[in-house]
Amino acid sequence: MGDTIVALATAHGVASISIIRLSGSMALEIASKIAPSALFKVRYAQLCDLYNSSNNLIDRGIVLYFKAPNSYTGEEIVEFQTHGGLVIAEEILNSACFYGARLAEPGEYSKRAFLNAKIDLSEAEAIAKIIEAKSVDGAKILARQIKGELGEFVKESRDALLRALAYSEVMIDYAQEDIPSDLIDNLMKQLSQLRDSLERIVSSSLRRRGLIEGFRVAIIGKPNVGKSSLLNALLNYERAIVSDVAGTTRDTIEEQIYIGSHIVRIIDTAGIRKTEDRVEKIGVERSLNSLNDADIVIAIFDSSNPWDSEDEEILNRIESLDGKELIVALNKSDLTRRLQEPRIDKFNPININAYDDFEPLLKRVESYLDKIGADEELILASKRQIVAVESCAFEISQAFAPLTRGELELFSYHLQEAVSAISQITTPYESEEILDKMFGEFCLGK
Repeated sequence: MGDTIVALATAHGVASISIIRLSGSMALEIASKIAPSALFKVRYAQLCDLYNSSNNLIDRGIVLYFKAPNSYTGEEIVEFQTHGGLVIAEEILNSACFYGARLAEPGEYSKRAFLNAKIDLSEAEAIAKIIEAKSVDGAKILARQIKGELGEFVKESRDALLRALAYSEVMIDYAQEDIPSDLIDNLMKQLSQLRDSLERIVSSSLRRRGLIEGFRVAIIGKPNVGKSSLLNALLNYERAIVSDVAGTTRDTIEEQIYIGSHIVRIIDTAGIRKTEDRVEKIGVERSLNSLNDADIVIAIFDSSNPWDSEDEEILNRIESLDGKELIVALNKSDLTRRLQEPRIDKFNPININAYDDFEPLLKRVESYLDKIGADEELILASKRQIVAVESCAFEISQAFAPLTRGELELFSYHLQEAVSAISQITTPYESEEILDKMFGEFCLGK
């Protein structure tokens, strides 16, 4: 924490602007050597000449000074906004290091902000995740977390647990005194509501994780129903090989596309059927794995051919799906329909032509994604947060039996464990190593 650090806060490469950030006790001293004419007024943008460590003019740029503790990291911060490109940014980085700074580690700015109590862990993770958000709705949710929405929920949950724990301690200390007879019932009710709330947030977060990570959409069907043709049409170029030979697609093909305001990963799978071909069999296995991992499954059937055993296999697969959005599409709508199977109708199938008439399918997918994004409930942005909330809910459940049996010491123990679990979302870990690992997953300059 005593070092002054420097890093490029914008992406590497050619751009209109580059931002280099200095943070630490020597930031002002180092910056004054790079920009000797700067006044360094607090939060004042000034156009200055910038010099390297050999005192050669390298650029004219904007200099901004943020005085501690009123900065992102809580330390002295100076930012240089220069013309974009690798050479100028590298010159400033090298000069700052020459004058006593060191290159920042990934996530070190956010780690310093956390350690200086400028942000909590939930806000830090939201900062990292908002960069990766794959939808506008996901970015909005994470923006609320940066403002402390998740931290406030954790505080309310923690306070509720501490109140219950205080009641328990009172009952232990004054076991011989008159305690309201309805106290245990009230505790059970309050804790049950809290547990249900925690479990609901975990379930919602798992269902809506695609808002941040990107939804996975798997296209499945038997061979030659038009899966690859649909992928090529969605991408508007020939990404997958299309032929009349069954089993042409031997492996899964993945590409990202925009659907509405969402970035989704479209997965074209090998045709699912029984085969003795060893390579094709591997492709079918991967298709089934993609089916399990997908958030949305598009099952395509060829409406121009009669129902057969391979169609039956696909139908059995989709009927067993649980917790996934399923869309059934009947392809080759431009041809005479020969597919007759009443069980298909219960899925409200969409008639499409994979070559030039697939807009109804896109609208169905977009409608589902918009509905998921419209949910205003909190979302847990990381696996670490989900595990913490799951652990808290588990400990609350474990506390019920001791409470009903009057085993208040054991009841209090489980509540203490629940408090510890939920607090991990926002408060420091005892292990510096764990902090290093978490912030090490951030990008440079954050």
